Amino acid sequence: MSSTFDSSAFLAGCSGRPGVYRMLDGEGTLLYVGKAKNLKNRLSSYFRKSGLAPKTAALVARIAQVETTITANETEALLLEQTLIKEWRPPYNILLRDDKSYPYVFLSAGPYPRLSIHRGSKKQPGRYFGPYPSAGAIRESLALLQKAFFVRQCEDSYFRNRTRPCLQYQIKRCKAPCVDLVGAEEYAQDVRRSVLFLEGRSNVLADELARDMEAAAAGLNFERAAEIRDQLALLRRVQDQQSMEGGTGDVDIVAATASPGGACVNLITVRSGRVLGGKNFFPQVAIEEGVSDILLAFLEQYYLGSSERELPSELIVNVVHEDFATLIAAIAELKGRELAISHRVRGTRSRWLQLALTNAEQALAARLANRQQLAARFEALADSLGLDEAPTRLECFDISHSSGEATVASCVVFGPEGPLKSDYRLYNIEGVAAGDDYAAMHQALTRRLGKAKDGEGKLPDILLVDGGKGQLNMAREVIEELGIPGLVLLGVAKGVTRKAGFETLYLNESANEFVLPSDSPALHLIQQIRDEAHRFAITGHRARRGKTRRTSTLEDVAGVGPKRRRELLKHFGGLQELRRASVDDIAKAPGISKKLAESIYGALHTE
Repeated sequence: MSSTFDSSAFLAGCSGRPGVYRMLDGEGTLLYVGKAKNLKNRLSSYFRKSGLAPKTAALVARIAQVETTITANETEALLLEQTLIKEWRPPYNILLRDDKSYPYVFLSAGPYPRLSIHRGSKKQPGRYFGPYPSAGAIRESLALLQKAFFVRQCEDSYFRNRTRPCLQYQIKRCKAPCVDLVGAEEYAQDVRRSVLFLEGRSNVLADELARDMEAAAAGLNFERAAEIRDQLALLRRVQDQQSMEGGTGDVDIVAATASPGGACVNLITVRSGRVLGGKNFFPQVAIEEGVSDILLAFLEQYYLGSSERELPSELIVNVVHEDFATLIAAIAELKGRELAISHRVRGTRSRWLQLALTNAEQALAARLANRQQLAARFEALADSLGLDEAPTRLECFDISHSSGEATVASCVVFGPEGPLKSDYRLYNIEGVAAGDDYAAMHQALTRRLGKAKDGEGKLPDILLVDGGKGQLNMAREVIEELGIPGLVLLGVAKGVTRKAGFETLYLNESANEFVLPSDSPALHLIQQIRDEAHRFAITGHRARRGKTRRTSTLEDVAGVGPKRRRELLKHFGGLQELRRASVDDIAKAPGISKKLAESIYGALHTE
């Protein structure tokens, strides 16, 4: 129990009404937010003398202050709690890390509508189908529709400017409405059938196709009958694959599971009785919670945390919680409609629920196995380097450029649980000779380690440098210049054969050269972080190079803003023609003085 917090005095004056409580440490940092039907009873449970779970006891030991807010009822307390969790993300709360909007299939308006993936606000005219749990689930549906009904998926700008059919027409994925190879009536029929599929009315669609096939055959139009037969066969295969279909309505199936290493929640989305796909969530669970508490926290944040998230008509869950009634009331108050929550289900819905639970269990097992494997690799690295304990933070640097152009340095960070992508950094290298990797590494390390030494961010336990003795010595110089003691430096060179598994390693000094066995877990960890640094550096370099090549040289000319740039390019018909123009020619363009024309000419012809 915290020595700085007098729980007895606090509880003596605590209200027994519904409300929200906030626990803070000695520095005023918010640790935990909770709600309660009775604040005094709920808070008393934290300060009992025994029986606390270890993680709850760790929370209580840090408490220096507790603040409460009384609400009219438990529903208001729940809504306020979710607002505070979303805003402050306290470290001891169960946190759902899912701020991304969910994708929809979008069918545009117009005589030849387009099918596409859409995220964000639904303001464009047309129809939206979904939401789908992932973009991958949408791509599967769009690929099927493209094969079966040939509705276009190209961008409108591409569609409007075609003069002949594209490759999609040649491979029988589109009927080329862009060049009028299909009539509006036939295209509308294909669109209508695509809509039937997206609405989950596959049986109605299959019956319609079967009738059309028989009619075409009876009319001796065997080529058309064969086309419909192929469409029907494709649809039947999808129905076979979607063996979980057969229910009705818009339903979300949510199953949670937990183990000592973490928790997983699987969400399966069903719309109009059709399974659109599923997604796994791994909420941050800081306090020891039961499965029902984890599920409740997920549902509260998922359905109350986003105003844009569409509600299904029903939730099917694998466990129940006594606060479900409060959740239903809060959803009704916030979104103006009630949401049914079911637990005991039969038939197709029972199979949906079992599928969600199986997915959650397998995903959590895979995640924990990977985490244990990674922890073993960290231990093996400590043994290989003769360290007293396993490191908790590895950083690796790499340099990427194209013949000295757009040089970028990457810094990737790994911890015992894997990549810490929020700590990744890219450094645009400036002021060094083209292709001088040593100077580029010196600049990147100085910027990174200099900030860490000044208190901006953490110093790594081990610093990996990709590149051999030269880069190792450069890194050693930076560490000595900055005066950073105790930092383990590890150089990674490809070795004589330049093949994976035969890397040469250097510990702190180029004289400390050694090689690890190709099956060493420590070497596998080094390879993993080295390859990730290489990937991240190449990605950053390509982005910078692409940006540089897309940037007009006119942007550097004082007095030439976006509007004047646009008018200049429009006047000359493009940058190439502008380059060919003389100063007098440029000065004839609207709004361009002779002096400004000279500046533009100089910028365009500077070597």
